[in-house]
Amino acid sequence: MSNSSGAIQSISGPTVSSDLKGLKLYERVYVGHAMLTGEVVRLERDKVVIQVYEDTRGLAVGEPVKGVGMPLTVRLGPGLLGGMFDGLQRPLERLREEMGPFITGGRELYALDYMKRWEFSPALKENDEVAGGTVLGTVNEGAFKHYIMSGPEETGTIDKVRGGSISLDEPLGEYKDHREIPGCHEWPVRIARPYRKKFAPAAPIVTGQRSIDFLFPLARGGTAIFPGGFGTGKTILEQSIAKFADVDIVVYVGCGERGNEMADMIAEFEELRDPWTKRPLRERTVLVVNTSNMPVAAREASIYTAVTMAEYYRDMGYHVLFLADSLSRWAEALREISASLEEMPGEEGYPTYLASRLSGFLERAGIVETLSGKIGSLSMILSVSPPGGDFTEPVTQACLRTMGSFLMLDTSLAHRRHYPAINWFQSYSLYGGEVAEYYRTKISPAWDELLKRSKQILQQEEALREVAEIVGAEGLQDADRLLMRTAERIRTDFLQQNSYSEDAFSPPEKTFSIMNSIIESHDLAAEKLKQGVSLEEAMKYGEK
Repeated sequence: MSNSSGAIQSISGPTVSSDLKGLKLYERVYVGHAMLTGEVVRLERDKVVIQVYEDTRGLAVGEPVKGVGMPLTVRLGPGLLGGMFDGLQRPLERLREEMGPFITGGRELYALDYMKRWEFSPALKENDEVAGGTVLGTVNEGAFKHYIMSGPEETGTIDKVRGGSISLDEPLGEYKDHREIPGCHEWPVRIARPYRKKFAPAAPIVTGQRSIDFLFPLARGGTAIFPGGFGTGKTILEQSIAKFADVDIVVYVGCGERGNEMADMIAEFEELRDPWTKRPLRERTVLVVNTSNMPVAAREASIYTAVTMAEYYRDMGYHVLFLADSLSRWAEALREISASLEEMPGEEGYPTYLASRLSGFLERAGIVETLSGKIGSLSMILSVSPPGGDFTEPVTQACLRTMGSFLMLDTSLAHRRHYPAINWFQSYSLYGGEVAEYYRTKISPAWDELLKRSKQILQQEEALREVAEIVGAEGLQDADRLLMRTAERIRTDFLQQNSYSEDAFSPPEKTFSIMNSIIESHDLAAEKLKQGVSLEEAMKYGEK
């Protein structure tokens, strides 16, 4: 901790001003006798403005403020997987053990368990050179091999290294200049972790949701948003993807969500098994929980805390999926902080820098060659809760400028109990061309043709529906009525999925098989119609 100290001059909600000198922007500080964590958000000639991440009730003018000398950081090392943290990376389960169900301010715990012992296998030996991101060795973390790496800015020559049973408060060895080699390191949450090279997305993320995998595919290293009004199933859809996506590691951040929703999800993750590895789902998941009753400033920091942990596992060469629910709550926290700082408001009160702050965050996604030479990916799926289902509001529009996939959740579909409520006319994915080769090679050469046919049927049905409303379904030709029935089958048998049944996860082979069966039935029935068979008889042929 730095020696700089000052006193509180004024308090306005979570915003505190102090006469503390010598601080830098975004430096971390301790506020008051309770040692509440805060962050410098503005520097002025004779004062600093601090955003406090905890409840400021009981804080008084004149109490001390101390600078830490470093920005808000997260601690990165073995033990994160299966963990549950708040927006400042405090381990919630250990906090509950020490404090009970209600968290009080000013309590700090290390995110990692420094007493737990790990079996360390060194990857380097005496006189080996260490650069930023060098793999020092491995420990087993559940089903995963955890690569312990040097910090991105760490260099040196190894003097000695130890193997066997270690804990994180013991050095792994020593450099020639007598510096200890730590088993973990810290990284500022608002700075993206470095890499050698970034690649364009080329392979899909198989989510198990047919409407996504078939119509609007997501790509590894890509970004997607799920905007939708209240009750459209955003949370359930994100949780389904977290359960079934073919990625190595999932980082899920509940940003401003209801506490009971997060509690239900945590309980479910304890019981479920990963369909790919058959191990408990919680073992591959990192949860960052910052519910709606937690301090608003910590909510704004929570997505940065979570994405830094996601980048850490990406740097090991793993495929990581980052899920945030919901980005609108994060933007509302940003708006509240901006208002307390008396900044010039932009559209609907959001700060004028909303779009640039958002795009800077989304740039942290991608497929990269890491500093150690491995290939890892970080993909992002973010839900958006536009007020009143208005997709012209600033958060959704800011996302549209940078997102690769837009999956609009439709209130009218949700009211008809059609889930997932993805609107197949308003949604789009820019990754279709990139991932098409994968599906052609791995699943079937007919994948593209099947996709084209299904989209044509849905589009034609939309046009016919207007005619049918005027003349009635009986007034249509048999071929058109057949097409409308086929479109109905696509909606009910293919696009709909029950997240609480065995159909919750549909592998690509099953997805292709269902759609292929629907199209083949349609073609057979259409051929019988041409031969003069009645529509009802033709439909029976198609169902055989």
